[in-house]
Amino acid sequence: MDLQQLRYVVEVASTSSFTRAAERCFVTQSALSHQIAALERELGQRLFIRSSRSVRTTDAGEAFLVHAKKAVIAADDARDAAAAASGRIVGTLRLGVIPTASAVSVPRVVSRFREAHPDARVELTVGNSGTLADAVRRGDLDIALLGLREGSVPKGVAVRVLARERLVAAVAPTHRLSGRTGVRIVDLVDEVFADFPAGTSGRAQGDAAFASSGVARDVAFEADSSELILGLVSEGLAIALLAPAVIVGSSTGAVAVELADGPTRVQYVAWDDRAPRGVAIAFLEVIDSMIDVTEDETGPEESSGPASSEL
Repeated sequence: MDLQQLRYVVEVASTSSFTRAAERCFVTQSALSHQIAALERELGQRLFIRSSRSVRTTDAGEAFLVHAKKAVIAADDARDAAAAASGRIVGTLRLGVIPTASAVSVPRVVSRFREAHPDARVELTVGNSGTLADAVRRGDLDIALLGLREGSVPKGVAVRVLARERLVAAVAPTHRLSGRTGVRIVDLVDEVFADFPAGTSGRAQGDAAFASSGVARDVAFEADSSELILGLVSEGLAIALLAPAVIVGSSTGAVAVELADGPTRVQYVAWDDRAPRGVAIAFLEVIDSMIDVTEDETGPEESSGPASSEL
């Protein structure tokens, strides 16, 4: 048994695919499969059940995976510590991002991070806030950019507030509310909505706002993609509640209508502060520098203080 085999097991379990795991490990699928098969023979246990459609861990695989992850993380930490002693930041930053992140430009912050630390890599995962926060708590992600309704603070992770914004109604340019002012949630009672799937943090913002206003709403369309939601809006099939920057950055043609009593979304950067890796600390410092620039240009944001000072 060697460390590379452990990495292969972790990646196959993470991706549920030998093909994708091989791509992420920069080896051929046959080489990765051969190494995992050799490990299974050594252990005398099957770690994965393979079929033409999926790959899943066995009970033995689940038990093995817990310790394999710890070993891989420990090895990465040892390498990072040795590099840090010489002033270098190395390793792979595992970054989770919601699809509607707007407090910072994700491509720009990743670019600045790579400029400052060319020996580091960035692995991006897109998902909803609840799933990403869970991944940070488990140690599967180093940092996550989240968006939650006001008053819903992630538990079990360190956070810094990046921005607060009031959601607006996204409507087609020809919609009856387009260009209107003084619109309130009760004015949307007869509308058909497109929104994120029920049970997700993105959906919770709108659900809570309508519940507190005592107004029922018809969510006829559900999608994980804000661009798809806005596409439905632009075709006049529905309206949506979204952050203003998401609508402005869309190519669909949907327009924003301010809501006097619209719900507030809070954007956070979240990380595990128990033993943050060097790449995580360095990335938080880059975010700090970008937020400082934003504050100089657009005024101060509410914040719990610099992220790096909370590490």
